[in-house]
This record gives sequence, structure tokens and C-alpha cells, in this order.
Amino acid sequence: MSELELAAFQSEIPEIDEFADVADASAYLPIPDGWLVGTSDVVNSTGAIAAGRYKSVNMVGASVIAAVRNAISSTDIPFVFGGDGAAFVIPASVQRPVAKALAAVSTWSEEEIDLQLRTALVPIENIREAGVDVRVAQFAASPDVRYAMFAGGGVAWAEDQMKSGNYTIAPAPAGTRPDLTSLSCRWQPIEALRGMIASLLVLRRDDADVTTYRNLVRDIVTYIHEREIEEGRPVTEQTAKFALSGQAISLEARALGGRRSYLSRRIGLWFYYLFVWYLFVRGRRIGDFDPVKYRSETVRNTDFRKFDDGLKLTIDCSQTTHDGLLALLDQARTDGTADYGLHAQDTALMTCIVPNHNDSNHMHFVDGAGGGYAKAAEMLKAQRAEQG
Repeated sequence: MSELELAAFQSEIPEIDEFADVADASAYLPIPDGWLVGTSDVVNSTGAIAAGRYKSVNMVGASVIAAVRNAISSTDIPFVFGGDGAAFVIPASVQRPVAKALAAVSTWSEEEIDLQLRTALVPIENIREAGVDVRVAQFAASPDVRYAMFAGGGVAWAEDQMKSGNYTIAPAPAGTRPDLTSLSCRWQPIEALRGMIASLLVLRRDDADVTTYRNLVRDIVTYIHEREIEEGRPVTEQTAKFALSGQAISLEARALGGRRSYLSRRIGLWFYYLFVWYLFVRGRRIGDFDPVKYRSETVRNTDFRKFDDGLKLTIDCSQTTHDGLLALLDQARTDGTADYGLHAQDTALMTCIVPNHNDSNHMHFVDGAGGGYAKAAEMLKAQRAEQG
């Protein structure tokens, strides 16, 4: 029944044709009564990022998506990746296996990655009683992948509740491991080609006019579209390079689990990485796997732009574009329309969910490698604190 509920809801979710329209509230569908909103985030991700553990933070953030999808054997779960965490919506019929998966992934994160992950499941009724809502739309990143977009303020409210200790899921007993099949991080850091990787968050002020904010989002998206190739897409055929990274292999070995020892898993992955690296370098096809096609799909399938109760972008842009965006955002803040966070770095990171290398629906989550969304969120929170 759970899979049918998810599939039926997925088929009803409106699709946004133009990304510039993501702030149009009329394009979103409220989630059904009786559903729950799942949230997660890495505790003190700022400190982990300051210590250079960007890849670990992103891996843990994406692990929640993999664990929940695997726990109920469904790919129809609407979700959004936030860098140091994720949010998703589910029917109450799958609450028990999802809660079990969240508890397991929290234990895995602390014991294997040395990062504390907090998670929560919040009933939609409680969210609506607080005067906010959770509405969902989707945007096609490519013909093969659609990413959910969330609006209504309910996801942000649920995250605040989680951080206050409400609705939280306790970690599972020591040694419990989630099923993280399909989770990987096999790409090198994505180098900026146009000057920098900019991580941008833009949230509407609570008392701001909705139409004015929607126009601001459209202006930002249009501004980037007019000045940057492929709307600032950070992952390109040129920058997407398969990694031979000890850190990536270590993280994936810890995600694999199973009866084999960590050392055995790591050695096996080294041989696998070397083989796949050779295929990518030579562009050689083996069986049904075509590395040239896979790289092209990876470029198309990345989630470098999204809407999660606010605009979120990771773009490759010039200093001129960055400065123009800054001027546009400062004016919006002066006008009382929105607050923002903008953080520049040299590279981006990509964390992936790949159910089957021969299928085209593999998903790739992009975040800045120098703090990304987490650093942008720090700036935004500081701006909001100034407002009192």
C-alpha cells in the first residue's frame, strides 16, 4: 500500500516547466493529511567543514535519502538534499520502517564517520497547526530525473523543531547499520571554470510580499541565465572527472557495510575504482555500461538549483556575475523582501545515488567544497539575527 500511495502522489505532483517559476506558490500541491515530513542535519556541520570534512558532511547528508529509499524499496519519495542534511515527505503507512532507517543512519554516521546526525519525523497536522504548510512541486533536471521542490514554510518549521529537540528519532543501538546501497561519491572535486563556485540561499522575509519575492527569484534566475553558459551549471563534460581518491574510497567502504571487514571492502573498492577510472579515461564501453553516456547523463542530472522554502543555487560564475548578484540581493534586503547567504569557493563536490549504472536515472547532489550551503546559511542566519 505504501508504494501505491507514494506512486499515486508522485503522479499528481505538478511539474514546473521553467525554473524561474519555482517561487510561484500556485504551482505546488499540498501533501496529503496523515503524511509526515522527515528532516535531518549534521550537528556542528560548521565545525566539520572548518576542519576540511566537506565530503564527509555531504556523504552523511545524502545517506538519509539512500537509507529511506532502500528501507521501503521506493524511488517515489519526494526529497531535497541540503548539503548537511535532507528533507522528505512520506505517508504514515511507512513511518515505522523509515524511523528505523533514520535511527540506523544516525548510529552509522556517528560510529563510522564520526559525525552526529539528528533526524526527525513531524506530522503534517502539527505543521499546519503552526500556521505553515508543506507543498510540493517537481522540476525536471533532465528527461530522466526530476527533483522535488518544497514551499509553504513547513519544512523550515520542522527543521527548527528538530534542532530544538522535538519529534527527534533516537539513534539505533550501537552497531546497527542502515542499507546505504546506491550511495557513492566517486567524482573529483568540480573545479570552477568561470571564476568561482557560488553557493546561494535566498529566503523571503516573513512579512514580505509574496509576489515581490517571486519576482526577485525570477530576476535572479534570469540574471544568471543571461550571463553564464548553461545558467551557471557547475558540472560539465570538462569538469566531471572520475576520482582516484583515498577519502572517497574510505567513505564508500564505510557506507557499504556487510560481513567483510572495512579493510577488505576498501581494498576491493581500490581495484574497482582503478578499473572504472580506466574506462572513463579511455572512454571504453564494457557490456551495457558506456562511460561517455554516463558522464553526459551525470552532467544533465545534477541538482545544482532547487527550491526548499527558498531559492538554493550552486553555480559556476564569474566575479562580475557574483558582484551583480550581490548588488541585486543587497537591494532586496534593503527593500525588506528577502535575506540571503552567498559563499564563494574554488570547487564543488558531488555526492551520488546510483541504483544501477546502466540506467539513466542516477542522481547527483552538488554543494560547494569550501562550505557551500552551510556557510551561506551562516551568513543568512546572521542577517536574520540583525532583524531581531
